[in-house]
Amino acid sequence: MAGQITSLEAAGTALVPEGGEIGAVQSGWRLALREFAGNKLAVIGFAIVIFFVLFSFIGPLIYHTNQIDTSLSAANEAPSASHLLGTDSNGFDQLGRIMVGGRAALEIGFFAAFIAIVIGALWGAIAGLLGGFADAVMMRVVDVFLSIPFLFVVLILAVKYGATVLSLSLVIGGFSWLFPARLVRGEVLSLRVRDFVAAARVAGAGRSRLITRHLIPNALGVVIVNVTFQVADAILAVSYVGFLGFGLHYPSVDWGDMLSNGVQYQTDGYWWLIYPVGACIVLTVMALNFIGDALRDSLDVRLRRR
Repeated sequence: MAGQITSLEAAGTALVPEGGEIGAVQSGWRLALREFAGNKLAVIGFAIVIFFVLFSFIGPLIYHTNQIDTSLSAANEAPSASHLLGTDSNGFDQLGRIMVGGRAALEIGFFAAFIAIVIGALWGAIAGLLGGFADAVMMRVVDVFLSIPFLFVVLILAVKYGATVLSLSLVIGGFSWLFPARLVRGEVLSLRVRDFVAAARVAGAGRSRLITRHLIPNALGVVIVNVTFQVADAILAVSYVGFLGFGLHYPSVDWGDMLSNGVQYQTDGYWWLIYPVGACIVLTVMALNFIGDALRDSLDVRLRRR
C-alpha cells in the first residue's frame, strides 16, 4: 500500500489509506486545482470555452433564426437590429449561423478527442506493459499511421462518403490517437517498475486489471492534459477541411466552411462574413491551449510554483 500511495502522489493524486481519516492526506488533485486557478490565462481560457459552449448550444434557443430556408433577397445585408451580424450570401443570419457552426465544431472536437484518448490510452498502456517484441510491433504500427497524410485521407473520405459530424469525428479521432498512445506508453514504462505494480502482480492481478485499475489511472495527468490539445487540433482540422470546401454540407455548417464562403467577398467589404467567425476559431483554439498548458503545469508536481 505504501508503494501505491507514493506512485499516486507522484502522478498528481493522493490515496487516503483504508480506515484512515479523509483529511489525513491532502488531495493532490486539490493542489492541482489551486495551481490551475492561480493561472490567469487558464481561467480566462476556461471562461472562453464555457462561453462558446453556451453560445453554441444554448444560444440558438434564445436567439431564434431560420437556418434552413435561403433568402437571396436578404443576402449579404449589413449588421442591423434584425440581423446583429448581418446575413451571408444565402440570406442566413450570420450570428445564428456562427452558433450552428460552433455547435458542429465543438461536437466534432470533443467526440474526436474522446475517441483518440480512449484508443491511445489503451494502446499505449498495453504496449508499455507488455514491452519487448510486442511493444516494438505496436509502436511500429503507430509509426506507419503517422506516415499517412492525415489531410489527404480526410479529403478522400469526405468526397467519397460525404462529411458529417459523425464521419469527421471518427476520421479525426482515428488518426489523433497516435500521440496519446506514445505519451501513455512512456508513462507506463516508468510506472510498471514501481512497487505498487509489483505488489499488484503478487496479489494475482492480471494484465487487464493492471491496465485499467493501476496504470491508466496513474497516467491520468498525461491523458487529461492531452485532451485539451486534442480538442483544439480537431477543431482546427474541421476548420481547414471546411475551408477547402470538403466540410459539412447544407443544412449543416462549420466555421471553416463559413470562413471559406466569406473570403470570396473579402474585396467587397463584407467584414461580418470573415472576422467574427475567424475570431471564434482563434479564441476557441487559443483558450484550449491555455487550459492545456495550465493543466500540464498544475498536474506535474515538478512544474508547480513553489
